This record gives sequence, structure tokens and C-alpha cells, in this order.
Amino acid sequence: MNALQSALRAALHERDHQHARRHLVPVERQTGSLLRQKRQLIDVTSNDYLGLADHPLLRQRAADWAERYGTGARASRLVSGTLPLHTRLEEKLARFKKSEAALLFATGWQANASLLPALNHLSRQQMGHPATLFMDRLNHASLHHGCLAAGLRQVRFHHNDLAHLETLLDRHADQKGLKFIITESVFSMDGDRANIPALRALADRYGAFLYVDEAHATAVLGPGGCGLSNGLADITMSTASKALGGMGAFVTGSQALCDYLVNQASGFIYSTALPPACLGALDAALEIVPSLEAERQHLQHQANRLRQRLNDAGWKTGASSTQIIPIMIGDSETALHVARSLEEKGFLSIAIRPPTVPPGTARLRIALESRLSATIIDQLGDALLDSLRSVTPQ
Repeated sequence: MNALQSALRAALHERDHQHARRHLVPVERQTGSLLRQKRQLIDVTSNDYLGLADHPLLRQRAADWAERYGTGARASRLVSGTLPLHTRLEEKLARFKKSEAALLFATGWQANASLLPALNHLSRQQMGHPATLFMDRLNHASLHHGCLAAGLRQVRFHHNDLAHLETLLDRHADQKGLKFIITESVFSMDGDRANIPALRALADRYGAFLYVDEAHATAVLGPGGCGLSNGLADITMSTASKALGGMGAFVTGSQALCDYLVNQASGFIYSTALPPACLGALDAALEIVPSLEAERQHLQHQANRLRQRLNDAGWKTGASSTQIIPIMIGDSETALHVARSLEEKGFLSIAIRPPTVPPGTARLRIALESRLSATIIDQLGDALLDSLRSVTPQ
């Protein structure tokens, strides 16, 4: 065994010892459920919050556009990969997000990881100084990676703590270069919301710009499902791979921003364009989403019911106020045990463990979908409380 293989095996053994090793388990999706290791399960762990990944219109348009335009875009956008489909869809996305322009990316990770280095380059080039990035400490890993890729030490503020953020903004008030406040609108592991209007006010007061990751709010929250930023952010990043039911991501903001990213965001410049099938699914989703107000209301109502039941039983769900409900357990081994017990009762919810979440905060992350009935939610509550019965509430 060579040194590389020895190091790999030692690292995996360490992960096993810490109950932190991940494994890929294939699932076969069926109408209203999934099949995992020959067990029929109700999925309460995915991000398809409105069930659009199964919607017949998205399926049909994805298939139609693949048939008409091919299976791939064949090149990056700046070579020959920009199809009329891309530009028309970007115009629709800009209207949906109440912004001047939109730019498609392959994934949300790619967009976040590409934008922050590009914005830092802009600050250095035009202002003569690096950018200052004020980051909520619980932001998605792609945003933290973007800071590393930019070569910047982020200025972290306590999660959703506006007072702490203002203290940091004041401390760095004389610092030259562009300043950005960066947050998620709905936090993916905690299910709580940022106060976007208050962040906008702080940004204006201190001459900063607001960057909002809308991955888990787009299509689910806000007027017509447009998200929580609702025109208040300078830059938003949204994904098509969650409540919009497909694949891809898009940045919205000014036309100048999007034009600049075309010239500077490496993830955009050096990646093959999204294929027609993905574009077709997203195009169809944009037609459907504004009309799904009843589904959005049902989703949040059922989340409130389940959250209240868990809280009444002594289980903490943090500041969750959305379709994402964390059940705080603490250590990774116990979280895995509870997840296995819940699976035996017919529900799939994956245990979320460090380093995805901070040490000591392993949890079940319940992610609800609008097609789940009140009866199913009650059955989920029964199964959860039974699975948690041997564990002391955190």
C-alpha cells in the first residue's frame, strides 16, 4: 500500500470513528415516495418543496427542448454556447426577481464561489483596495469557499445578529474598497430567515451592498414566490434545483453587474452552458410558480403544525419559521440512530452532522413538500416523537 492509499484509509477510519463518514445510497423516485434499499419511504429530506421535479409540464418541456435543440449546449456561453433559449430565459428570470438583469450559472455553488472573487477583483481594480465581506457565520459553504477563492479573510457576524453586524460595520467604516453584507434569506440547515429590510437599511447607512443567497426561499416565499429579497438586494443568487424543480442557478441584479460577471466570473466563463433540457424545465417552472399560492400556504401551515408539536414535546427547532425544520439532537452517533429509527417507520430524513453544521449541533433536518397532506404530517410527527423517545431533548 502506498502513502496515498494509507492516508486515504486513515482519513476514512477517522471519519468512521467520529460517526461523520458519508455514504452514497441510490434512491428510486416514485409518485409521492421513494425506494431506498428496497424500502418504500416518504421523503422529508429533499429540497423539492413544491413537488415541481415531478410536474408534467416541466417533464414535457425539458423533453421537448432536448428533442428540438439537442442534449447539450456544446460550448461555454462566450464561445458558441449562448442559445436564444438562454437569453430569453434570463429576461424572464429578471422579471420574476424584479431586477434589471439575470445571468444563468450551472449551480448555486458555482455562482457563489465565482461571484465573490469577481467582486473582490472589481474592488481592487477600481477602488485600489480589496473588498470587505461581512458574512453571516452560518452562510452556505459555497459562500465561505468564495471568500477563500478571493483570498479574503471574511468579517463574520453572529448568526442573524444585526447589532453585532452594525458593530463590525462601524469598526470597518474607514476601510477602503467595496463592502458587501452577505447572507442567505432562508438558512438551509436552520430554516430561519434573515431580516432583509433591516440588512438593507444597515447597508445603506454604512455604504455597503447587500448580497442575498435566495436558494431556499425562491418559489416558496415572497409575492408570487419571488423570494424574500423582493427587490431590496443589490445581488441575489437563486437556484433552479430546489423549489423550481430542475437544475441550474441564476444571479440577478443590474445589467452592469451581469455584464461584468460575463467578463470576470470564472465559473461562468470557463463552464459549458446549461443544456436545453434544464432550460426547458426552468422555463416551465416560471410559468407555474406564481399561481401556487395555495400550495405555499399549505406548506407553511403544515410546517408550523409539525414544529409546534415538536416544541410542545420539548424538542428545540431553533428559530425555524419555514419548510425547513431542524430537530437539534447534539452528537452525531445519536442523530444517526434517530434517522435510522425514523427510516424504519417509513420516513427518510438524513442526519446532518459536522462539518456541515457546527460541532455539537448534529440534527435531523426535516424538509417538507407541499404535496404532503395533514394526515401524513401527523404520521410523521408520531414517527419522529417515537424515534426520539429514547433521547433527551436538547
